[in-house]
Amino acid sequence: MRNIILASRSKARRKLLNDVGLKFTVRTSNAKEKRIIKSGCGELVMNNAMAKALDVAGKTKTGIVIAADTVVLVGKRIIGKPKSIKEALRTLRLLSRKPQWVYTGIAVIDIDKGKRYRSFDKTKVYMYRLTDREIKNYFKRVSPLDKAGSFDIQGFGSVFIDRIEGCFYNVVGLPMAKLAKILKKAGVYVF
Repeated sequence: MRNIILASRSKARRKLLNDVGLKFTVRTSNAKEKRIIKSGCGELVMNNAMAKALDVAGKTKTGIVIAADTVVLVGKRIIGKPKSIKEALRTLRLLSRKPQWVYTGIAVIDIDKGKRYRSFDKTKVYMYRLTDREIKNYFKRVSPLDKAGSFDIQGFGSVFIDRIEGCFYNVVGLPMAKLAKILKKAGVYVF
């Protein structure tokens, strides 16, 4: 059994790895996420994910480190996790009026073999138009502060979603099929 480390605080990512039966430990990264697009949103999230993986791998002697980064893109504007409820309200109001792209970058480092892998996925999300009252009621049930775009597609936020084009798990925060392919290259088989 390989030592697998998830470099993420995300409960949703932990649940996804648990759901497929991976045994792992969690070590959070102190890497600073960048939010300025220089050469595409996919490149941005892959670079952020790799920075997180490198931070954790640098403090680990053996194993495989998995890291991810998710952002929401509306037009040319990047939306990450909100810093306040007021910002979350503005964000959800905006997202419910325009389709958005959700990008998640994945980075995997095989410390033992000295190999690095990275990839990203993107999914287009269409929401129903929300009133401020609906958004505030949602915030009474779910904290938006730890969610890119201020909502969770896998929980109560699912009722906001009209449709998606692409990978559902990408919106949750970890495109599982892409991750499984990368892990296979590193000699870890999900099944």
